[in-house]
Amino acid sequence: MKAIIHHKNQDFEVNLAQPIDISIPITNTDQNPIAWYIEKPVIEPVRFGDWIGKVSEGKSSTNFNNIFFNPHGHGTHTECLGHITRDFYSINQSLQQFFFTAELVSIQPEQQGDDWVITKAQIATALGDKKPEAIVIRTLPNAAEKKSRNYSNTNPPYLDEAAATFICETGIEHLLIDLPSVDKEHDEGKLLAHKAFWNVTDVGNLNSDARTTATITEMIFVKDTISDGSYLLNIQIASFENDASPSKPILYTIQ
Repeated sequence: MKAIIHHKNQDFEVNLAQPIDISIPITNTDQNPIAWYIEKPVIEPVRFGDWIGKVSEGKSSTNFNNIFFNPHGHGTHTECLGHITRDFYSINQSLQQFFFTAELVSIQPEQQGDDWVITKAQIATALGDKKPEAIVIRTLPNAAEKKSRNYSNTNPPYLDEAAATFICETGIEHLLIDLPSVDKEHDEGKLLAHKAFWNVTDVGNLNSDARTTATITEMIFVKDTISDGSYLLNIQIASFENDASPSKPILYTIQ
């Protein structure tokens, strides 16, 4: 199933029958990734007295599960600037378009003291003269353990404030990364990279030039077999009126 995309006076072809899923699913097992000091998700059948919403239990014609999870701590999720503002902003309202040109880049964070940091220079070098609508950052080394890691109290790598500012000033609207946060785990609530990317200067009284349609997607996983380069990106979310939603970002190779 091939499609010709006409975008900004250019045509390119993608095969919609060959999607590249870079999301991590939510499960109720110990293999589910975790961040921010919470327990694993809970997926369990509804119970009303002796009735159990599970076909294999022999008392229900359907499987009827409740799911308890946190989008920020339990897998791939996409968030809007409502994640850091006093006033409510919903990802369901902020994200109104779903296909974007994207550049996948692989970056080895640099050691700075006890931290590992993605810098402005690294982002600038990786992008070169390209100006995509989205950037997908795969950190190196790219261990498969990312799909099941407990990140709590591990001080994962993060994005330098200057790097986030550069991405913002480049005009990139959507930032995707394979880490639990673009900011340092313990940063005294400064959230410098989040604020820089969304151009938020006052979380209590949102500035007029804040980027209300820009999104950050965290906890993705991009296999080593997927080459750096240009792609068509589809960001799929559930319609939650919340600052964040579990999401399923899909890449399509540009032919």
